[in-house]
Amino acid sequence: MTGALPTALLFPGQGAQRAGMGEPWREVDAWRLTAEVSAHTGTDVEELLLKADDATLRETDLAQLAVFTLSVVVLHHVRSREDLPEVVAHAGHSLGEYVALYAAGALTLPDAARLVAARGRAMREAARRDPGTMAVLVRADEETARTMVDTARAAGHRVWVANLNAPGQIVVSGSHEGVDHVASLAADHDAKAIRVAVGGAFHTPLMASAGEELSRALLAVPFAASHEPVVANVDARVHRGAEANWPELEVRQLTGPVLWERGVRTLHDALGCVRFLELGPGRTLTGMVRRTLPEATVVTVNTPVDPLR
Repeated sequence: MTGALPTALLFPGQGAQRAGMGEPWREVDAWRLTAEVSAHTGTDVEELLLKADDATLRETDLAQLAVFTLSVVVLHHVRSREDLPEVVAHAGHSLGEYVALYAAGALTLPDAARLVAARGRAMREAARRDPGTMAVLVRADEETARTMVDTARAAGHRVWVANLNAPGQIVVSGSHEGVDHVASLAADHDAKAIRVAVGGAFHTPLMASAGEELSRALLAVPFAASHEPVVANVDARVHRGAEANWPELEVRQLTGPVLWERGVRTLHDALGCVRFLELGPGRTLTGMVRRTLPEATVVTVNTPVDPLR
């Protein structure tokens, strides 16, 4: 590997998927990993990445498995390139944290794939039992978002702050009525609410039943005693293996907020990362990092020939 700037690898979560997203990658050597993930999960992932339509990819379990697998393919491809900079840390947004754990050596690919499959199934079932949705609040800071949420909850609605993504970009999540109520307050706070096409109220207490099922899957999987640094969603702290209780952190992530902006600042302030590579479909995280750290170098890798620096 070459390049003097310390680099963090970032992996997107659910919502980054799109129909045909595997097409640019099907000729790279790493594409073989789609068959491996399919074997470990019982799902034809190649079919999802090449032929599934947008409606199919809105299904929580299928979307998560597709994004996970493509991110793993991209990871292996960039690792085979001579222009990959010095990687010092990893982070992933929600689902993407499982790719980060695999990339950092905390999980094997079979275990990571099976956990993602179990997580997706559990979240889909929890959303079926207790339906909900999410919305992005644009131009709202954390204090304003919490004020709006508190107002909605005082009116009897179930809604929470779910993602603290970047300055001016916060996600709320909860019942359909709760998110609708928050959205109705946005204009009064010089903000705008944009609905997110997801299948449930993720990162809220409405996912508690999913946590019970995921916990059983997590406790059956060995995590490495030592691994490369990963900044966790739920506490925005650096974890290297020995002190981390990843099963607990991942269950907490289902029902608590993703502290993405704080995690990006941890990557920069605590680990010295000044370059960020987003590996996986889309460029959602790229925009978040640029809003948080305007001075950082941010690179999105969406095709096999995209530059890494």
